[in-house]
Amino acid sequence: MKKNALLIFALISLCISAFRLADFPATEISNGIIKAKLLLPDSSNGYYRGARFDWAGVMASLEYKGHSYFGEWNQAPYDPELHDAIMGPVEEFTPLNFDEAKPGESFVKIGVGVLVKPDDKKYSFATNYPVKNGGKWTVKPGKDQVEFTHLLKDEMGYSYIYKKVLKLAKGKPELVLEHSLKNTGTKAISTSTYNHNFFMIDNEPSNENIRIVFPFEVTGEGRGFGTIIHAKEKTLSYSREVTKGDQVFSAGLQGFGPTSKDYDIRIENTKTRAGVRINGDHPLEKLVYWACPTTSCPEPYIKLSVQPGHEITWQINYEFYTF
Repeated sequence: MKKNALLIFALISLCISAFRLADFPATEISNGIIKAKLLLPDSSNGYYRGARFDWAGVMASLEYKGHSYFGEWNQAPYDPELHDAIMGPVEEFTPLNFDEAKPGESFVKIGVGVLVKPDDKKYSFATNYPVKNGGKWTVKPGKDQVEFTHLLKDEMGYSYIYKKVLKLAKGKPELVLEHSLKNTGTKAISTSTYNHNFFMIDNEPSNENIRIVFPFEVTGEGRGFGTIIHAKEKTLSYSREVTKGDQVFSAGLQGFGPTSKDYDIRIENTKTRAGVRINGDHPLEKLVYWACPTTSCPEPYIKLSVQPGHEITWQINYEFYTF
């Protein structure tokens, strides 16, 4: 009886979520193998309007061979300006010039815009910093890809053209994230970026059925490590389900080397036998891990530096599979 009640509640929640998502600017892409729905950046009506994550590439859903990979993992009441009211393989850039800015002055976050520093506290991703200049977004949707361009011009000397293309590879179960960042300002840009990877493979909770596999012998310390989650050889695995109130977090998993070959991570649901392999073309700067009851997230960081007048590119590949 209890299981039936939980199932009914879950179905009601999914219906409410579906109706809500239908109200936001969105587009769908497909290559005949994968089908995905993306929520588009919009300062007035967009699903995500927070100050933490890059607004491009918010993915409400992705389906492959009857398996689902993303969804609304955040169980808090929805607020478009909440820092983690977001879904999919979304990215964040560390802020530019935050430490140099005085209270009341501005700083820049790529993919968000020019923000205002309200006080002398340290930077916090959970703070909803006021947006002074959101820049200009251009979106070009296609059948199997969406191109996002964020143009920012600022009087502080930080200006850029940031492009991000999410495309489904022809004839393959693969999602490709292509990025470019051109520095059109007078100051050098130095930042780190990571993908939070909010996977929800077949809506499986964070439990013994979820495993994360690396190409190296992984070690990790932090909240929940050694009790809820364990690092053994090349795998992170759970000893029990992550429940409300649990803390699972490592500020830096160890074991990776200085080349891009270690940016190679697999996340698998061993119950439904669906997985995804993530590859990046830059060396890892650090590797954070975080989990809550609904999602398990390896967060691979890379370092970016771009001098004025120059451009840098990088790419992340997601290969979906069953086993």
